[in-house]
Amino acid sequence: MVKTHDKLVKKFCLILLLFLFWNCSKKESLITGLNIPEDSLLNLLSSSNNLNFPLNKRKENTQKALDIIINQTNDSLNRVNLFRVANRYYNVNDWKGYKKTVDLALERSQLSRDTINTAKSYTYLGDYYGVQFVSDSAFFYYSKAEKIYIRLGDNYNLARTYLNKSLLQFNESDFSGSEIAVFNALRAIKEDKADDIIYESYNLLGIVYNEKEEYDKSIEFHTKALESLENKNIPTQYQSKATSLNNIGYVYQNLKRHEQAIPFFQKGLKEKSLINDKPSLYAMLLDNLAYSKFKLKEFDELPALFYQSLKIRDSLELTAGIINNKLHLSEYFAYKVDTVKALKYSQEALQLSKSSKNYRNVLASLKQLATIEPQKAAIYTKEYIHINDSLQKAERKMGNKFTRIEYETEEIKSENTDLVQQNRNLLYFFTGLAMLGLFSFVIKTQKAKNRELLFKQQQQMANEEIYNLMISQQNSIEINRIKEKKRVARELHDGVLGRMFGVRINLDSLNKILDETAVEKRNNYLTELKNIEQDIREISHDLNREKSELINNFVAIVDNLFEEQKKTHKSRFVSNIDPAIKWELVSNSLKINFYRILQEALQNINKYANANIIKIELKKVEDHLILKITDDGIGFNVKTARKGIGLQNILFRAKECDGVFDIKSSKGEGTIITVTAPIE
Repeated sequence: MVKTHDKLVKKFCLILLLFLFWNCSKKESLITGLNIPEDSLLNLLSSSNNLNFPLNKRKENTQKALDIIINQTNDSLNRVNLFRVANRYYNVNDWKGYKKTVDLALERSQLSRDTINTAKSYTYLGDYYGVQFVSDSAFFYYSKAEKIYIRLGDNYNLARTYLNKSLLQFNESDFSGSEIAVFNALRAIKEDKADDIIYESYNLLGIVYNEKEEYDKSIEFHTKALESLENKNIPTQYQSKATSLNNIGYVYQNLKRHEQAIPFFQKGLKEKSLINDKPSLYAMLLDNLAYSKFKLKEFDELPALFYQSLKIRDSLELTAGIINNKLHLSEYFAYKVDTVKALKYSQEALQLSKSSKNYRNVLASLKQLATIEPQKAAIYTKEYIHINDSLQKAERKMGNKFTRIEYETEEIKSENTDLVQQNRNLLYFFTGLAMLGLFSFVIKTQKAKNRELLFKQQQQMANEEIYNLMISQQNSIEINRIKEKKRVARELHDGVLGRMFGVRINLDSLNKILDETAVEKRNNYLTELKNIEQDIREISHDLNREKSELINNFVAIVDNLFEEQKKTHKSRFVSNIDPAIKWELVSNSLKINFYRILQEALQNINKYANANIIKIELKKVEDHLILKITDDGIGFNVKTARKGIGLQNILFRAKECDGVFDIKSSKGEGTIITVTAPIE
């Protein structure tokens, strides 16, 4: 069905309003007051965004900045600077430079696996195609950015992307899709503080419902948008309040309640710095105010308000706004029966609409011309119907395209999910395989350790048997030696000395012979016999005394152990064995256990303690032997280590000889082991 002229005019104004609100310049603050070299990157970026510079100079400086950045290393700062250059190309409407820069930023972000800037590049490409009115490509890149933001959990940029998609759908008359996208944006930032997103969402919903002719809902959401500005951190230069006032007035204008619309337009025009911050919005408010006054037949400020608005739009080259202004002027002059001017403005609007390929405005211009020139109404109506049908088909086709793009991206997401699941299953499989291998390795290692421990135990038992045999053999030798020495002593004392004593007596009796020669000889023999007697007596005494100094070789075995320790290990070794110990009174069992305790303790110290000094003290106190082993090593937690095999062996041997085992140690303070056992 062919729409009325007023309805088409409203549609054009609405699209223009939304476009101007949404696609504001990508501005950045300027750096001033610094002494920066003219050709430095910082100065070029600053001057290229300075509105006081001529447009061609800003473009030139933007290109110079890009030439510097292209040759720099691909790092995070380099990619940030690329986006800054892209913003400047956007602000000067150099779309070729903008596209080239964003493509480079995307390439470098992907090479660096920079997910955040990859998503940002997709968003910038969506902005580019949106400005070029290639909605399907814009929608495609916004959808790619959306998937990344979902994966990153970046709710703010996700909501912003939903709003971008909503705008595209609105511009292609997919109002239901646009509405859904806005609610997706609101859900995305539900738990976050995002005042600007909330305002823009409410504002866009108000515009969508206005287009769907659900005017009550439209006013409701525009009012919510206006209320959301109270005490919120939205910069005043965006003139959000003036925007909402204009939108509410525009809904009343669509309801033909112009007396209610005018106060909102007038209030919006009174916003501070509006003409400087947003001259396009100022021009729109002027045009809307003029149109409502015209409808109420309040001609006191007309057509001046229309001309004032048109002048601003001409200076800003706002094509859609210029067309809208000229259609209003045509309608105004037609009412004033100034057909020449009415026809002039309608034809200019039609020509501008066709040259800008804005077919919605073409329809509005044709409708206005059919009213002004009734004699040509059939021609205009025929062309109108043809373009309108084509436009509706294109809108349906574009809506289907959006749906297909959504489907394809969801399908890709599903395939990626399946791939992730497959990768996860492979990871589980190989992890299980690795754990099985590790478990097998641990079992084999434990078995090897058990075999090694068993071998050591067997070796220890063999060593004990050898030691016992050595001690037994030594005892046998020593017993036989002592017996032999006693026998020799007895023989010397009882046999030789007795006979010699008799000889001495006999010789002594010869002294009664008075022969001088005989007397002298006998005296010599007697003296010699006395000397021999004394020597034999001393030998006998020495033999009996030596047995108390001879021991069963335990000290020699321990000394060998100590000598081996000194040769093998770098730790300083100090030993002290009490010489007062009568080893012949100490049982072999006690000697063996003390010897094994020494072995075990030294082995543990060498293996774990990392000690610099080792001290061994073996002394007798009353009827007990005390073995004290001290090191200045790293120490350990006694409670944890008591379950170790080494300490268990020492404890077992201490109990074997009815002794008491004590250990003192802490990390970093060395270790003291004391074993006290009774002498049997």
